Amino acid sequence: MLKLYSYWRSSASYRVRIALNLKQLPYEIVPIHLVRDGGEQHGTAYRALNPQQRVPLLVDGDFHLQQSLAIIDYLDARLPQPRLIPLDPQRRARVLAFAMAVIADIQPLQNTGTLRYLQDELGLSDTARGDWLRHFIGTTLRALEVERADAPDTPFVFGDEPTLADCVLVPQLYAALRFGCDAEQFPRLARIAAHCESLPAFALAHPSRQPDAE
Repeated sequence: MLKLYSYWRSSASYRVRIALNLKQLPYEIVPIHLVRDGGEQHGTAYRALNPQQRVPLLVDGDFHLQQSLAIIDYLDARLPQPRLIPLDPQRRARVLAFAMAVIADIQPLQNTGTLRYLQDELGLSDTARGDWLRHFIGTTLRALEVERADAPDTPFVFGDEPTLADCVLVPQLYAALRFGCDAEQFPRLARIAAHCESLPAFALAHPSRQPDAE
């Protein structure tokens, strides 16, 4: 069985859980607490498995793979249906561009390591860190909202079936609301995320449903 080293509130772990559920692949969650005791991801045992000291980490037999986008791409190759990253070159590019706006432009700025550095090394207050988060999360999500404004009104970001874009959007909207962003800034994205969350594959991946949820 696949093993997924995951933290319940990690957006990157959340998106991989969604992908695994959409493909109906059985997997075991191995919790890695990113905050307790300075972060279990920095412990010797986990560092030996994943020198990057991040989650998620997928273990498939002797094969270990880090980084959520690489993991989802691997799952698509391993079990092509339902396909999450389209084969059509233009559709594939659109889905990847949407996903990378979140994975590359937002995620690094909201992860625990960045926030800890802002607090411990730069001395930013909780209020200042909150302003930081809402600025960068809101800027990118508003841009994605504008990009999709003239697209057909579909249940998912790119059509009638979920793709990588939806796997990425739902965790990011969860994080945005947790950090105090106003969902009225991106109503179309919020509607899509709400629809996704009504489906079992997304609902089962929700942070509150994880074995390590607090």
